[in-house]
Amino acid sequence: MSGLCLSALGTTVFLPVGVFTLSWQHSIEKTPWEERWRIEEGVPARLVFVEGRIRGSGAGMEPPPQARLEDGVWVYHADLRLPALHLAHSPFAPEYRLCLEEGCHALDAWLPALPEIGEVELFPCSPSSADSPPSATDSAGSMARSVSAKR
Repeated sequence: MSGLCLSALGTTVFLPVGVFTLSWQHSIEKTPWEERWRIEEGVPARLVFVEGRIRGSGAGMEPPPQARLEDGVWVYHADLRLPALHLAHSPFAPEYRLCLEEGCHALDAWLPALPEIGEVELFPCSPSSADSPPSATDSAGSMARSVSAKR
């Protein structure tokens, strides 16, 4: 069974899910953003972008050209498959929240030892591979794997 792993400072947590939503608040405009992702099985497994939702617009957070306005929310899709997401964690911006079927929780709910400033990596994995985040084995393309940095 595959799922989602969260990793920071050598601690990795496995979540048995196939779909998740990453949400955050823009640090300047205070506008909510959401990205829905699914895990694509295969070798290698990938995170596949399903849909993005922006509840407004403002400085540095313009919706993509293909976005459409639905009930005051910009909705967009993109063809994006990534081995991992790299998220900044700091006290200077609202924390990312990971939303599963049972609800949304801040990343430190799963990684309680998360430092005040650091990075969290999200990647598809199985329980047996949870201790090997892509960044530990793949040094190429870290910029290509980064997404959701518009906080």
